[in-house]
Amino acid sequence: MMRARSVLVACAALAFATGPAGAPPPGDVIRVKGITGDTVLSLVPSAGGGMVHAGTMARLLGGSLDSVAAGRWALTLYGARLELREGAPFAGYNGFALPLVEPTRRIDGAPHVALQLFSEILPRFGIGILWDRTRWEVRLFQGIARRSAPSGPGDPPVTAVPVAAEPAPVAPAPRAAAGVASRTPPRSTPRDVPIVTPSRSAVPVRAGLSRRYTIVVDAGHGGRDPGMQGAVVNGRRLSEARITLQVAKRLERLLEAQGFDVVMTRTTDTLIALHDRGPIANRAKGDVFLSIHVNSANPRWKNASAARGFETFFLSTARTEDEEHVAAMENEVVRFETEAPTPRGDDALAFIMNDLARNEHLRESSELAAVVQQRLGVTHPSTNRGVKQAGLAVLATAYMPAILVELGFGSNTADARWMASDEGQEHAAQAIADAAFEYLQHYERRTRGGQR
Repeated sequence: MMRARSVLVACAALAFATGPAGAPPPGDVIRVKGITGDTVLSLVPSAGGGMVHAGTMARLLGGSLDSVAAGRWALTLYGARLELREGAPFAGYNGFALPLVEPTRRIDGAPHVALQLFSEILPRFGIGILWDRTRWEVRLFQGIARRSAPSGPGDPPVTAVPVAAEPAPVAPAPRAAAGVASRTPPRSTPRDVPIVTPSRSAVPVRAGLSRRYTIVVDAGHGGRDPGMQGAVVNGRRLSEARITLQVAKRLERLLEAQGFDVVMTRTTDTLIALHDRGPIANRAKGDVFLSIHVNSANPRWKNASAARGFETFFLSTARTEDEEHVAAMENEVVRFETEAPTPRGDDALAFIMNDLARNEHLRESSELAAVVQQRLGVTHPSTNRGVKQAGLAVLATAYMPAILVELGFGSNTADARWMASDEGQEHAAQAIADAAFEYLQHYERRTRGGQR
């Protein structure tokens, strides 16, 4: 009971840390893609980042808002029931309190709630609601939503303005030879999140696939976060950020040669925040997310420098001390991110992962990890450490099959020498590229036509 309470409170704390309060909206409206299409809804300015009409939001998303007593309402969405109380800075859920950035209050006689409830808290429930902060847009994925809740009787009429068409896309910056991530967002973008577009390969769709897929390649760390600093190879200390970028660029080239569209989360030695990497992939409508990293031995291991080998992770709760060590190491990048701090502790991440476990991508990520690990095993000269699972923050916000590949131990001289070599990097990139194609072939066979 106490652990459940701490999970819910930690989730709400995470919402507060990364919610809309830290960045003003591009205007006084938000966009809602709900059961009736696109709607622009008025946003009431407030100290907590804006408030929305609770009844209207519920109805647009296919749920209901019902009055249960004076100054109290029940918000129901796809099996999730939250209690709102006028003047209370929290939402009740199964007897627990989820803190809101500001109290629920009546505006023009109608209950209004912090936008944070729809932008950060409800998306963690895994019920098909997603917030796109780059567009200030709440989206409903009806294929994920478990059931359609009825509209609540007596809700005030919707005062929103229907949207006739999608806004014109932002033109990307000219693509550099090495990648496609633009560092100049439009002025309406709340935060400096890279605007990306896939590199369009001139190569036809590869035989064996029904359509052109977009693969997102994520070079771990970068900028003021060098990642792990490993053994000295040819007079130069191995840097994880440098190795991952070199392999990622090779992987980009090989994937494009196979007819895939490719998005790079970074193409230079720059820091991209962990919580921005997944949204980059989502904005590009990626089909697969591949994050490249270099491992480091746990200093508590006996003869740590002898540890070597490659392993592939997907997002789930860590089962062993080794998996926990990798999660802690790769998640440590948040200490370099000053704009949006992320709370520490297992509870908040456990809540997110429990939601993701209900999502189809968890199983697909496991399948993808297995294929990558098998392919690397053919060419990698080191130890095959197998497929692992851990609470890796970089994977938590990528809504697609997503994995993290540890190419080897930078703390081991033999592994470091292989990863730093042209031959080793090319073999690693080729194995991962071949694995991505093989996985997508298997995916299409399982789904009988490859419709996603």
